[in-house]
Order: sequence, then C-alpha cells, then structure tokens
Amino acid sequence: MSRADELFIANCNDIMQNGVWDTDLQVRPHWEDGTPAHTVKKFGIVNRYNLQEEFPILTIRRTAFKSCVDELLWIWQKKSNNVKDLNSHIWDSWADENGSIGKAYGYQLAQKHIYKEGEFDQVDRVLYDLKHNPASRRIMTNIYNFSDLHEMNLYPCAYSMTFNVSGDVLNGILNQRSNDMLTANNWNVVQYAVLLIMFAQVSGFKAGELVHVIADAHLYDRHIPIVNEILNNPQKKAPRLVVDPSVKNFYDFTVDSFRLEDYEFSKLEIKIPVAI
Repeated sequence: MSRADELFIANCNDIMQNGVWDTDLQVRPHWEDGTPAHTVKKFGIVNRYNLQEEFPILTIRRTAFKSCVDELLWIWQKKSNNVKDLNSHIWDSWADENGSIGKAYGYQLAQKHIYKEGEFDQVDRVLYDLKHNPASRRIMTNIYNFSDLHEMNLYPCAYSMTFNVSGDVLNGILNQRSNDMLTANNWNVVQYAVLLIMFAQVSGFKAGELVHVIADAHLYDRHIPIVNEILNNPQKKAPRLVVDPSVKNFYDFTVDSFRLEDYEFSKLEIKIPVAI
C-alpha cells in the first residue's frame, strides 16, 4: 500500500475523531450557495515522506498528477500570478477580471534581491546555493510577504520551503499555514515532492525526505461524507515516478518530463465542492 494513503487515512481519522469544530465562529470561507463553510481541524500535523522509498501519491482516490505539476511549474518556474498561464481552472475563483491573483505565489518568487554574490530571485537563489553553498543552513524560500498581503487575492497556504543537504541527499520542509485535507493535502504533497526531485536532479543530489508541516489541517463540513467513503477504498501499491534524466536545467522541465508508471487508484464518482 502507499505510505501516502496510510498518512492521509491516519490524519483524517484523527481530525474527525479528535478535532475541534469552528461552528460557533464566524468564518471567511463559504460554499457556492453562500452558506458558511465550517471545518473540523487539528493543529500542528507533521508528516514525513521518504522519496527514496516511494512516490507519495494517493491510491484510495486519484490525484490529478499532470495538473499538480502544471500548477507547480506555473508558480516556481513561470513565476506567474496570472491564470492565463495555467492550463487548469483551479485558480479562477480568486482571479480578477484580468486573470491576476494579485501579488501572490509566483509573483513573490520572481522578486529579485541584491546579495553580495549578485542579484537573484528566490528560486535562482536556491539553485545558486545548492551549487555553490550546499552546506548552508539558509537555503529557503518564503512567499508570505506581509507588505503585499493586502494585494493578494488569497494569502499563500503553502508558504515556505527549507532545503537541507545531507551528504549527497537533498531534503526539504514544506510549511503550510492551512490545508484543506480533501481537496489539497495530497495535491500539495505531490507538488513539493516533485519540486524537491527537480532541485535535486539539476543540482547533482538524490531527493531524500519531504517533511510537511501543517498548522491548521481541516476537513470541511460538506466533505465529511466524501472522506468517509474514500477512507474505505482499497489501498494499492504506490506508482513509480519516472523523470527525464536528460534535464539538467531547472527551467527546462515541462509537464511531460514526468511520468507515473502503474498508477492504480479508486475512482471517485461524486464531484467535490470547493469552499471559496
């Protein structure tokens, strides 16, 4: 069975059995019909995924792998904040009439800063340090820029990555302030596992461990029946991720540089409502 399945099942059961509801509070998220979208949550969930053992994608439901990678490249490679540069419609609810989500996500990664070694944006600084300063304990990104929050249509959920080289292995920590467990948990895990693999490949390292730290891990009220159905689905073996070994430059990766072999999953017939 997939380790990602095991962790997801344990997390969701813990949230449903031991979590705290916010039904007595006013909440910002709402459903399409205007009803407040309440949640049950756990604070401070930490999951570890060893990428040398398996690729962490769910099999008890399908995770849309190609769309995950496409959004990842939109943020980290294109450094875009416009949905016109994205091949899916997952950001449409937060885009303005011009397609912009404001000064969020890719916009923050693209901002250049002056260092003694030269001028870099956040992504290029990581690439530089992995090549020239792999022993550094300062290889990280942060897109939760307080001075620009008022110009973001949605505050960043997954906001910080910390990279750490141990021998010939590149490890990473993903910090996330908020995680909608049904719609986004494995989506984010898959994305940042791929990101770690990308950085490792172009920097001459092996991808090691992805640690996922979630401050507010929650399930929405209308998601509970769907989650209970998913948790009872049969678990299958994790698929194998194949990455084009010829790619040596971070900006040369495309969606087609990644392929899953033997990805078997349980189908989910019901459409998942998304709180906005």
